[in-house]
Amino acid sequence: MSLLRILDAANAAELKAWQEIYSTLPAKEVQANPAYVRLFANQSDRAVCALWQDAKGTILFPFILRALSEEDWAGADNDATDLITPYGYGGPYAWGEPDNGAFWCCFEEWARQNKAVSLFARLSLFPEQSIPFHGEVEAKSANIVRTLDLEPDEIWMDYSHKVRKNVKKAQRNGLTVEIDEQGSRLEEFLEIYYSTLDRRNALGGYYFEREFFNAIVTDLPGQSAFFHTLLDGKVISTELVLISDNHIYSFLGGTIVSSYDLRPNDLLKHEIILWGHFAGKKAYILGGGYHDQDGIFQYKKSFAPGGEVMFRVGKKIFDPDRYAQLVEKRGSLLNGSRSTVADYFPAYRV
Repeated sequence: MSLLRILDAANAAELKAWQEIYSTLPAKEVQANPAYVRLFANQSDRAVCALWQDAKGTILFPFILRALSEEDWAGADNDATDLITPYGYGGPYAWGEPDNGAFWCCFEEWARQNKAVSLFARLSLFPEQSIPFHGEVEAKSANIVRTLDLEPDEIWMDYSHKVRKNVKKAQRNGLTVEIDEQGSRLEEFLEIYYSTLDRRNALGGYYFEREFFNAIVTDLPGQSAFFHTLLDGKVISTELVLISDNHIYSFLGGTIVSSYDLRPNDLLKHEIILWGHFAGKKAYILGGGYHDQDGIFQYKKSFAPGGEVMFRVGKKIFDPDRYAQLVEKRGSLLNGSRSTVADYFPAYRV
């Protein structure tokens, strides 16, 4: 009997098995919750996980299986698939001392049997909770992690001087922060979030629809919360936070431009940090910037000057010949412009 099982969230019995295993996952990272994985699966995708259990431990690897036949350029008769982890962080989570080598051997055999061409995995910032990736690992960008297991006064003094100054200014301006676990101010959140995307000329993939946020509130109870900075009862800065047992993650948010001088976002981040500390969390992941060492990154770093952690991704090609064929086909449809696919993986998905 194989020690590897592939569980599909679309199958009621397999979804239940996934949920039961997830409930035993130390730290219960939200990205391993099947409800989270389903958020990023299109209608034709499969939200699945690879589950490995041996005498010494367990591995849980959530990912999305995508059919190439859904891509117009690939052709409806294309039977190839590829694998990708959901937005954010992820990778194969592990507890105990499972046989990593045996897992990867069985997983790659399964992938080839299912005509998977490639795997793109966004990896956890905390290597102690996962197994080493079997494939190419690329350092993408530094992320900021604010440790929370210090006393509040120590956290405060670890901020840059500018942050402390801005928080005090926000407090003098009468700003307050509220937590909203039910999404009761979703309309205000969306208005600010979308306007922030417009201002930054964000890619279309960041314009999640209302149903996406409704699903987060409904399907991730206790693992998500909105934090809002208020001025006279009106939201002027907002952030959606994802919540795991030990970590909280800055996910999506924005600020009204006209309120910048009141410093609402500094107060918002400060109050999220305090909330996480008193909730017993170990770290607050603020993420990185749009570009290496840009202004957004430097702003986040001001809350944790020594908190840089490198974000890495894993890349694996299971079928090199077919991968090359797909890249060639995609490149020919892009007028032979290979430079447009050089930095993207898998290159045929550009």
